[in-house]
Amino acid sequence: MILVTGAAGFIGSNFVLDWLAINDEPVINLDKLTYAGNLDNLSSLKDDSRHIFVQGDIGDRALVDKLLTNHKPRAVINFAAESHVDRSIHGPEDFIQTNMLGTFHLLESVRGYWSNLADAEKSQFRFLHVSTDEVYGSLSPSDPAFTETKRYEPNSPYSASKAASDHLVRAYHHTYGLPVLTTNCSNNYGPYHFPEKLIPLMIVNALAGKPLPVYGDGMQIRDWLFVKDHCSAIRRVLEAGTLGEVYNVGGWNEMPNIEIVKIVCGLLDEMRPRADGKPYIEQMTFVTDRPGHDRRYAIDATKIERELGWRPAETFETGIRKTVAWYLENEEWVKTVQSGAYRNWLETNYSGRS
Repeated sequence: MILVTGAAGFIGSNFVLDWLAINDEPVINLDKLTYAGNLDNLSSLKDDSRHIFVQGDIGDRALVDKLLTNHKPRAVINFAAESHVDRSIHGPEDFIQTNMLGTFHLLESVRGYWSNLADAEKSQFRFLHVSTDEVYGSLSPSDPAFTETKRYEPNSPYSASKAASDHLVRAYHHTYGLPVLTTNCSNNYGPYHFPEKLIPLMIVNALAGKPLPVYGDGMQIRDWLFVKDHCSAIRRVLEAGTLGEVYNVGGWNEMPNIEIVKIVCGLLDEMRPRADGKPYIEQMTFVTDRPGHDRRYAIDATKIERELGWRPAETFETGIRKTVAWYLENEEWVKTVQSGAYRNWLETNYSGRS
């Protein structure tokens, strides 16, 4: 059995769905069900005894201790995090509470549990912490891509809180011997992505006839990773990663945001043309850039390929086509997740993640 935190969110729910599709090892799903946590993502597992859902906070020591004691997982995979940069700019406190203090309390619970395991179980136990490339800061166009040895230089409250959690995980390995693994991924996209982030926001707004907001000049560059590829990388790191090591997970797909918008619009023109026959790109509008907006992220995923034999299966062309098709086939899911609270926030801040 494994314990997966934040497993009703975008990446976490994809991970659980993929995990249970390929093996029968049960999953305990601990999720606070904040705005981005959505059990509809996991509706196909409603009657599946291998999936045990518990609503709760990783910072709730009593709850986490109880789950660890009662279920005795062989691994904990930590997806739980506040993750949207714009939200961290407008309200950083939640990011400090969840990403820093929450990770600390989770580590303390796991350390206590692991310390009391029998030697054989202790040696097999793993704590895998899922993080982001944003902890590394920003790159110029000529800089080499981020490697695992790149110095941390976070530029937003979100990335600073994630950097702090990464450092805590590292410290618990070096101080207490906790068997940890850390992954730092590039921008994910794919099914079940909450529609405040760039790609799903463009799809949803385009279909609704709304403006497609692009920050600044739209030339911020990101590396794009299909979420199913990310999930396969995490499984591989959990299986064979070296304890205490960090593995960068990327899609080898650097692209400026404005190009992403054009590609999405082109696919929608093909797959769901506008009634008036005009191209969706006409809905694109430039908005004031985000404060402290990092210009470029790029992941060097050489280490995970060299040491663990992992490489993404999807190109951006194949992955983005699957993503647009999924949103077109799941418009009810989009309507459900767009709560009143989400709409109010979006109308106030009117932006998409880059």
